[in-house]
Amino acid sequence: MNILKLLDKLSDDQFFSTEATRLQTITKISSFGKKAAVAAVPLGLGTLLSTPAKAAETETTAASSTFLKSALTDALQLALVLEYLENEYYAIGLSTAGLIPNSDRTVFMQISKHESAHVNFLKSTLTSLGVTPGAKPTFDFTASGNFTPFTNYNQFLILAQAFEDTGVRAYKGQAGNVMSNKTVLQAALQIHSVEARHASQVRRMRANKGWIELANGGNMPSATNPVYSGEDNTNQAGYNTAAAFGAAAGSASFDEILTGSDAQAIASLFIV
Repeated sequence: MNILKLLDKLSDDQFFSTEATRLQTITKISSFGKKAAVAAVPLGLGTLLSTPAKAAETETTAASSTFLKSALTDALQLALVLEYLENEYYAIGLSTAGLIPNSDRTVFMQISKHESAHVNFLKSTLTSLGVTPGAKPTFDFTASGNFTPFTNYNQFLILAQAFEDTGVRAYKGQAGNVMSNKTVLQAALQIHSVEARHASQVRRMRANKGWIELANGGNMPSATNPVYSGEDNTNQAGYNTAAAFGAAAGSASFDEILTGSDAQAIASLFIV
């Protein structure tokens, strides 16, 4: 397949829109990766792509497929840790007598159901990919004595905001790692938008704006700074948003990602 035919293949909407199983989707991506690698070889080397090269080509394809699956499952395992954390946090909060005012219980009961559904989905998806879901960690929501969320409702809300904002940024950061599976990518985006709604709701319950602001996310203690690191960025793909709208609006109009390592580091603060 030459490069022109490859580009023509990319222009075919069916390549992306045809309904397929997870296995079929991964196979499509792997096949495409193989063809892209061949098309990228300079024309003068075309004669070297003879039968003896087939074995090497097959090995390359297998390695590419393994890499894509590893990136996909690693992203799902990270998401599972974050969902375990949120799910247990809200379960404990709701079971703690006198912590959550009756006026707010309905909100957290619904959020708790969402988080439980996310945990079940991620575990089921990992299992379907032939991977054992990670076990739920043992959590310490005091972060070694820095917080008292189950005796102080204000601190409960602070950590709820931090956890939801972390989840939103982390899902964006893993988008590239789940693109090899259309079904998982779509579901991850669906979860991401729900987490964003959770974050906005909790922020408003704390009298914050629904979006992330400068200065550690707005009205947050310094201990949560890692959650908001980089959110003051005003440069997007070379475009200076601050020049056009000012630093506050410029930075708030684009949410930043959290890398996998950064998200894991934040979660680790609450893992024994």
